[in-house]
Amino acid sequence: MTLDVVVCGGHMLPFGSRRDGSTPRDWVRRAVAGAYEDTAVDPDDVDLVVVASESDHLSLQLAPGPLMVDEIGLVPRPVVRVESGGASGAAAIRVAISHLMSGLARCVLAIGYEHAASHLAGDDVRFLYGISFDSDLEGMAGATATALYALSMSAHCRRFGTTEADLAAVSVKNHGNALHNPNAHKPMAITVEDVLASRPVNPPYKLLDCSPLSDGAAAAVLMRSGAAPRRDHPRVRIAGTGCATDFARLGDRPEPDRFEGKARAAAQAYAMAGIEARSLDVIELYDAYSGAELQALEALGVAEPGRAAARLRAGDFNRGGRLPVNLSGGLIGQGGAPGAVGIAQLLTLERLLSGRYWPELQPRSDLRYGLMDTHAAVATLNFAHVLERVD
Repeated sequence: MTLDVVVCGGHMLPFGSRRDGSTPRDWVRRAVAGAYEDTAVDPDDVDLVVVASESDHLSLQLAPGPLMVDEIGLVPRPVVRVESGGASGAAAIRVAISHLMSGLARCVLAIGYEHAASHLAGDDVRFLYGISFDSDLEGMAGATATALYALSMSAHCRRFGTTEADLAAVSVKNHGNALHNPNAHKPMAITVEDVLASRPVNPPYKLLDCSPLSDGAAAAVLMRSGAAPRRDHPRVRIAGTGCATDFARLGDRPEPDRFEGKARAAAQAYAMAGIEARSLDVIELYDAYSGAELQALEALGVAEPGRAAARLRAGDFNRGGRLPVNLSGGLIGQGGAPGAVGIAQLLTLERLLSGRYWPELQPRSDLRYGLMDTHAAVATLNFAHVLERVD
C-alpha cells in the first residue's frame, strides 16, 4: 500500500505547568489558530477533526470531541475522539491517515491536548496512570507506571549489564537538547553525576530519569497530496504507518525487557515506506523514562539488543551523530502532555525534514527519513510512522 498523506504543518504550545487560569479549550484554540497560520489552510477546507487526549479523568471532560469542535468554530464538521494512553496523538494521526486514504476526508485537522500537570494532585494522577495498566491485578494493588517501567528496565540491566550511568546519559542528552527548544518544559544543562545524585524513585530510576507531567496542546493539518497547498519549503509526507500490541502484563511476556510490540509496529511502518531501519536520518521516540529510550532504540532496529547504551556513549544518537534521537528533548526534556505528544512529534519531524526546525537543533539539511514512535503503558500499544521529505 502506498500512502498519499502530506503533513502540511501545524503548531504546538510550549509544554509545562499552566497555572494562569487557562484551560485546554484555550490551548486548543491557540494551537489551531497557529496551525492555520503555518499551513495557509482555510478553516473551510477542514472536513474532519480528530481530537486526542489520554483520559477523560485528567481533564474531567467526558465528551471533548464536540466541545473542541465548537470551541474552534468548526460545527457541524464531524469529529472522532481518540483515547489511547500516551499513544493518543499518534493514534489520531493513524485515524487521519485512514480517513484520507479511504476518501472520507480530504483535509483533516488533528488536535492533541492534555491537562496533566496542573489540574489534579500528583497522587491522583499517579493513581490514574496505575489503573491504565491492568487495573484489577496491578493498579488496584498499588502498582505505578514508574514501578512497572522500572521492572522492565531492571530485567534489561540483568540481561545486558546496562548501568544506571547508561540511563543517566539519556537524561543528559535529552535535557540538553531541550535547552535549544523554546517549547520545552525541562531544559537543563546537567551531568551524569547530577542524574545519579537525584532522588531515587524506583530502582534503577532516579528523579531525573523520569519525564515530567505536562500541560499542552498541538494541532496538525494533514491532506492528500493533490489537495495540499504548495509551499516555499520541501513537502513532507507520511510514507508508512504501523501499529501493534503486546501482552498487557509484563509477567506474561517471554522477554519483559524487550518491547516486542514496538518492534512489530516499526517493521510494519518500514515495510510500507519501503525502507529499512538503517535508512532513517532522525527519530523522535517515546522516552517516558530514560531506559525506555534505550529499549525503544533496540526494538526499532537501530541498535542491536543490549547495544543502544554503547551507541549512545559513542555519540551516534547525539545532535551531531549518525542518527539524532529526540532533538526536541523528547518527553524527558520537552515534556509529557500525553494526548499532544504524538502531534508534537509529527510537527518536530516535519520541521526537521523540511529544514524549518530550531537552528541550533537542525543537524543538517539533507535529512530524508524520520521516524516517530509512541506507545501506551509499557510499550503495550505501539504506533510508528515514517515521514519522508519528497521535494
